Amino acid sequence: MAEFDLVIRGGTVVDGRGGAPFAADLAITDGIIVDIGRIDGRGRKEIDAQGAYVTPGFVDVHTHYDGQVTWESTLSPSSNHGVTTVVMGNCGVGFAPTRSADHELVIKLMEGVEDVPEVVMAEGVPWNWETFPEYLDALDEREADVDFATQIPHSPLRVFVMGERGANIEPATEEDLARMRDLVAEAVRAGALGVSTSRNLFHRFRSGELAPSVGVHERELLELGRGLGDAGSGVFQLIPYLHGAPEDEIRIFGEIAEASQRPINYSLIAFGDNWQKYVDGVQKLVDRGLDVRAQFMARPIGMLFGLDLSFHPFCLNPSYRPLANLPLAEKVARMRDPELRARILSEQPEDPNPGFVETVQLKGTLYFMDESANYNFGDKDNLMLKAEREGRPVDEVIYDALLEDDGHAILCRYAADLNTYLKNTAGFFGGPLTIPALGDGGAHYGMICDAAFTTYLLEQRVGQLGVTLPHAIQSITSRAAESVGLLDRGVLAPGYKADVNVIDMNRIKLHRPVVKADLPAGGKRLTQRSDGYLATIVSGTVTYERGEPTGALPGRLVRGQRTAPAPVRQPALAD
Repeated sequence: MAEFDLVIRGGTVVDGRGGAPFAADLAITDGIIVDIGRIDGRGRKEIDAQGAYVTPGFVDVHTHYDGQVTWESTLSPSSNHGVTTVVMGNCGVGFAPTRSADHELVIKLMEGVEDVPEVVMAEGVPWNWETFPEYLDALDEREADVDFATQIPHSPLRVFVMGERGANIEPATEEDLARMRDLVAEAVRAGALGVSTSRNLFHRFRSGELAPSVGVHERELLELGRGLGDAGSGVFQLIPYLHGAPEDEIRIFGEIAEASQRPINYSLIAFGDNWQKYVDGVQKLVDRGLDVRAQFMARPIGMLFGLDLSFHPFCLNPSYRPLANLPLAEKVARMRDPELRARILSEQPEDPNPGFVETVQLKGTLYFMDESANYNFGDKDNLMLKAEREGRPVDEVIYDALLEDDGHAILCRYAADLNTYLKNTAGFFGGPLTIPALGDGGAHYGMICDAAFTTYLLEQRVGQLGVTLPHAIQSITSRAAESVGLLDRGVLAPGYKADVNVIDMNRIKLHRPVVKADLPAGGKRLTQRSDGYLATIVSGTVTYERGEPTGALPGRLVRGQRTAPAPVRQPALAD
């Protein structure tokens, strides 16, 4: 007779706390880890983990599944890369609170900031809510292959309170500020993990206007923070004003932390020479006793360009625009016409949104991505060096590269120098103040596919520049969970939530992103496969086996922060 629901036998446990791996079995009952060590009892289901590592499920604290979770149950491309909990509502954008008159505005904002096609959201989002607590109630009805939690986003909140004045970034009145503060507290009491905002000038509507949260007076941010303080819970997530002085942004971090007495999670984005200034400045805040943590990318943000994607270097050139919505095969045929090719190559991009123009002007090195998806690109993948070797203009080399593989080619441009970035972040993994994140799962459907950063970390960073497996795992499990107050997961120990990965590190591998047209209204998105995950388990239920979904949907809305389980005996190591 089975004593447990599930037993994982013979694996090497990396428990999420940063310590050395150890051999042990793992027993699960009712979605909770009940024993770890030598397990003599049987399970109704057993997994042979001989030769594999057993880790906690991964926690991705920076996603944008706010819409996707309302129309589908597979939160890909996160759930097929070992992620078992996602946090949505980042960057100050989302779908609640929202009055019916503002649905179009919120959709257009998400389209501009997060590259989710308007038609996808117009058809997919059910809008069976208005207030934020009602949105949580709607999410409570959803089932998914991962757990999901959310934050109340600043931009829709501002429009909800101020109407057109909020959208136009007019100054908030005292009454407006008090109302926003109250609604933040209400949202957190109802189950939001916190509040989010963006000060990033790149966050705009597609038409070019700034997102409502960008450029507001600092007083407004302090009132949002005080709403967290009123609720006595939650984190404040924000993206800094990247074009400003780091010292000014760090001062604002400190003021919000002091006003709210709540943790701050900010996006540490490599931008010019500001990187070290943020790291050093935030450390001074921490030394003052304030809780401020950085979310950083496991590699520089990878902008993907292709003829079937949202952008490529010629997509805003006037002669290309008539081709934009053609079927891919027809588009490729037209672009191979010598006369049209010459005309496109002679033009400059034109668009009312300066962020889009800057995106396609290729400030930085462009790489050709092959099927193996090795993101640590070498000289052979560098199209700028290829142009030098061949003695050709770089635009011609890029144009021809886009036509390879019948137009399915994907080119990648990093937002920072790769080798410098890898060196600067090597010591961040496992640290208490730095969380790998910013993969933006559920967003940038046709531009970025960084939600698979967990697999990239295991395949291409572990063992390099001193990054160890225990610290890599710790950074995407217990450290990530702690940063948003979800203390019931991210650790393999009795009493913790049974979110688990069984991984064959010898087979862990990323494949090149591909485009699928499986969104509402036939919308397209990038997806990415991986090898090496023998099993992924959410609340004790196997959701993926050898990379394939089982169809099980144990994932549910996580309302509010969670406390750690009471200490249980230390695990006994198996022989």
